[in-house]
Amino acid sequence: MPPLRTALLQSSGRLGDTAENLKALDEAAARAAQGGAGLLVTSEMFLTGYALDVQDIARLSEPADGMSARAIGEIARRHGLAVLYGYPERAGEAVYNAAQLIGPDGTALANYRKTHLFGCFEQEAFTPGDTPVVQADLGGLRIGLMICYDVEFPENVRAHALAGTDLLLVPTAQMHPFQFVAEQLVPVRAFENQMYIAYVNRTGPEGEFEFVGLSCLASPDGVTRTRAGRGEELVFGEADPELLHASRETNPYLRDRRPGLYASLV
Repeated sequence: MPPLRTALLQSSGRLGDTAENLKALDEAAARAAQGGAGLLVTSEMFLTGYALDVQDIARLSEPADGMSARAIGEIARRHGLAVLYGYPERAGEAVYNAAQLIGPDGTALANYRKTHLFGCFEQEAFTPGDTPVVQADLGGLRIGLMICYDVEFPENVRAHALAGTDLLLVPTAQMHPFQFVAEQLVPVRAFENQMYIAYVNRTGPEGEFEFVGLSCLASPDGVTRTRAGRGEELVFGEADPELLHASRETNPYLRDRRPGLYASLV
């Protein structure tokens, strides 16, 4: 089974301008496809921007099958690659911080709602999701979805490991001074849970935030296979099923667990 070449779009797009962000996504998808990628991953809230007030988030939110989802389906189909994008999802009266995976044929494969909301801003703007493990199959790999702060909870990522996730996609809005999450925590999560993790960040100043970039693809052997800098960038890495299998054969973490000892955690 060949590796899944994955493109990480480190970009904040244009704040509050969905049309321009769709255009930027189309251009990035063309470059990703030219670079041989079968999957393009964007940052948290890429579709609208992150540092919006609550009213604008609600105004720009869309259903999972809304106009932007259909537009991204066409982008994915035209360029022949899957796309994972972050956006504010409207469902009834609720608004979720969400990420949706669109397959290379333009069909929706999975939609995830952020379960752990970071800080007062997110807790005021969004309703938390209640489904911790959302997965889809792509390119022979089991893909898992998560958003930013979610990956900082070890129980979350371990739940994905136990459910068989091979490649965890984590669109993020990682801000100063928490860059150690991208630099240190994400590779450790990949190693301790024996999976690939694609962690894709925003970059530069936006409202009161300063996003640090440093997007990465970390592999189950703890190695960072690709790493972006601090600016706008499209970087590529490969999720290799053979390396994944070999690493899982060597690393005993999941086999040596003793769940009976951990009941007090829940």
